[in-house]
Amino acid sequence: MKFRLPGASASLCAAIMAIAAAMTGTAGAHADTPLAATDPAASGKPLVILGDSYTANGWAPFSNEKKCDHGDTAWPVQLSARMGVSGDQVWNQSCPGATIEGGDGYTLTVQAANAAKAGAFGPGTKLVTIQFGFNDHWGGADRSPWSSTEACFYNLAGGCGPEAVADGRMVDPRTITGTEYAARISKVVTYIRYYAPNARIVIVGYPELFRPDQDSICFDVVGVPVPQPNGRTVVEYFNRMDQAEREAAATMNLDYLDSRALTTGHGLCTPQPWINGVFDPLVNFDGLPFHPSPQGDAVIATALYERYAR
Repeated sequence: MKFRLPGASASLCAAIMAIAAAMTGTAGAHADTPLAATDPAASGKPLVILGDSYTANGWAPFSNEKKCDHGDTAWPVQLSARMGVSGDQVWNQSCPGATIEGGDGYTLTVQAANAAKAGAFGPGTKLVTIQFGFNDHWGGADRSPWSSTEACFYNLAGGCGPEAVADGRMVDPRTITGTEYAARISKVVTYIRYYAPNARIVIVGYPELFRPDQDSICFDVVGVPVPQPNGRTVVEYFNRMDQAEREAAATMNLDYLDSRALTTGHGLCTPQPWINGVFDPLVNFDGLPFHPSPQGDAVIATALYERYAR
């Protein structure tokens, strides 16, 4: 299928082709027709949210239904309230398990395609946020950093240091690079820039779960700290992801929200954690484990509003 857009660049056409392919070839798209272009008459929605579970931050632990749960206190909800927008003024298709590319869920391309179909992009679009990375496979690895991290959390005896990478039990953190991150999001960013020319596009970083210099890690189970003394590789995942997102934003002239800096000192097992443990009554009993608490999300929402959405 060919798309003819007078004056569009080759990269824009590539972006449209990629999104159109996702619309027709990805089960998670829930769309029947390919996307050629946003309706030129569409004014767009002020706020467009694209992301994974750290954006959606919803959890139904006793449900077997696979769906995109959105938490009532997740930062997009709090940000929407601060901006004074709601309902059809906001597009939020963030989804737990979402990736930039690959997988069988709501990838960045699918989310952007559905947003375009809904008329979310236009001259009235003020802010577009992107928060992805931990569920992706990097450097040809057979699993994601997040799946490796989960294995570390629940394998206390095995350890998660450099030897786990050497043994093939964990993904090598060095495979996460800013160059690859930028390449993966470039087509969608080009598309958004063309159809939402007035929007600020912000890569939203991940919050602090562990200090960047830690070798050991810890998480809370029903309020009880559970240490993993050999967890350096998990910490390196967050270090490398932060660096990759920052470099990608700089390369592409995008904004970067350093959520890690905003939540410094409030990771897991700290005196005042802003990250949920596992059924932790001291923080947020029914919150999604290892994801921001309402307070952590409030800090991110406030920063996004004050810096990019006033």
